[in-house]
Amino acid sequence: MTPNNPLVLTPIFFPLFAAALCVFFAHFRRVQRIIGVSAAILAWLGSLSILALNWVDGLQLYRLGGYMPPYGIVLAPDMLSAIFTAMASTVVMGGAIYILGCRDKCVSYPAFMPLYLCMAAGLHGAFYTGDIFTLFVFQELMIMSSVVLVGISDNRLGVEAAIKYLLISAMGSLFLLLGIGAIYASFGTLTLADIARLLEGGERPLLAQTAAVMLMCAFLLKSAVFPFHFWQPDFHTAAPTPVHAVLSSVVVKVGVYGLIRLTMLMFIAEAPLVRTLLLVLGIIGIFFGSLGALRTYDAKRMLAYSTFGQIGFILLGIGWGTPLALIGAIVYAVNHAFIKSSLLMITGALASRMPNKSAKLIDIGGAGHSFKLMGGLYLLGGLALAGVPPMNGFISKLAIIRGGIDAQSWVLLGLAVAAGVITLMYVVRTWQHVFQSSPDEHLHLKPYGDSLIAPVMLVGLCVLFGLFAVPVVEAATIAVTRLNDPQSYIRAVLGG
Repeated sequence: MTPNNPLVLTPIFFPLFAAALCVFFAHFRRVQRIIGVSAAILAWLGSLSILALNWVDGLQLYRLGGYMPPYGIVLAPDMLSAIFTAMASTVVMGGAIYILGCRDKCVSYPAFMPLYLCMAAGLHGAFYTGDIFTLFVFQELMIMSSVVLVGISDNRLGVEAAIKYLLISAMGSLFLLLGIGAIYASFGTLTLADIARLLEGGERPLLAQTAAVMLMCAFLLKSAVFPFHFWQPDFHTAAPTPVHAVLSSVVVKVGVYGLIRLTMLMFIAEAPLVRTLLLVLGIIGIFFGSLGALRTYDAKRMLAYSTFGQIGFILLGIGWGTPLALIGAIVYAVNHAFIKSSLLMITGALASRMPNKSAKLIDIGGAGHSFKLMGGLYLLGGLALAGVPPMNGFISKLAIIRGGIDAQSWVLLGLAVAAGVITLMYVVRTWQHVFQSSPDEHLHLKPYGDSLIAPVMLVGLCVLFGLFAVPVVEAATIAVTRLNDPQSYIRAVLGG
């Protein structure tokens, strides 16, 4: 372990510094975009460096101001944090590249790139921080940036969707703040490692278990888990394509990350009860999301509903709680991010060629017939989402199935496998309707549209991690091994 590694700051510092720099170049759109893409690439390289250092040397640490925890704020990315941040920074970089070739009017606004970079910094910081209040601060930075980005969207429903999310997010922030307040009142500390140390000793003050409930509700809401799901389709569908790609693939994983921390680090004694609830909510989410995606009217909205189902699979892995199941949950989270972001970018690129930029199925039927590259990319991404080999989605489903077998949860495993068939149904149906049907004779597409560079890159990762899945599985295995030894995290952060 490196005692004070400045590389830990890179995924947070570069986007924030670039956001401030973009403000000075508010009237130079091209300069803003170059700055944004450069910052996203540097943050991505920094996150990969921290992942590599974690692999070899264990948890990386940076004490802000040089103060020792629990008296100072600390950034403490372990293997779990490093995996999630590498995943997030890859999608954020893809979104920044997509912005370069995006035809939406809103991406030309002076505020768009600074807000996008602030959202990225908040996302990376939420995964890296070792302090629960700093987690709240980074989440708020991420949320407020994404709310404004959706509010300025070209979609006429953007303001309505942003207001809905703002109100729901305020509820999640209230849950999180109440949980943080209860923890501080009980233990007098906000450092995750110190909280875990005190809870591990069996101490359970009056407000401790109340804090666990509040934190669980906050994380479930952030992940749009049933019954906290109702805001997500409107908010995500109205978002600009590069923002939607980040929101629906990695922003929802902040709640997943929080649930893993809750059950594997802090409230280990209460974990069996929490996991039982996650199993119930997970299987409900799988069927609700799959059936909602099957019956919806909009291609982007279909993928937003699909996120419910995919998060449900991850919750099953966390809920089963065995090492194999947790490995499956982490692998699923990583692969889903690349799959979902690529599909959303492809859908957005097609919609950008429509006269009214609509992604409604009734409008885009046959619109992709002449775009063979786009159709091929969508098919590969759809097969990955459905878990068809040799795509990375197959590795995800296989990992979850192995986790279910290891947990001997045969009924839930059978239901989850059955729901996977529904995913294949709505993905293939949409592909046939959009890319295989003959276009309407009155349909006149624009001669230009959004660039396909970013989705090609992300679909390439889906193929790569399907054919060569060992690195992802090995990284998840190391993360789970270390998660099962919370004392190692506590010692690394607090010393001794």
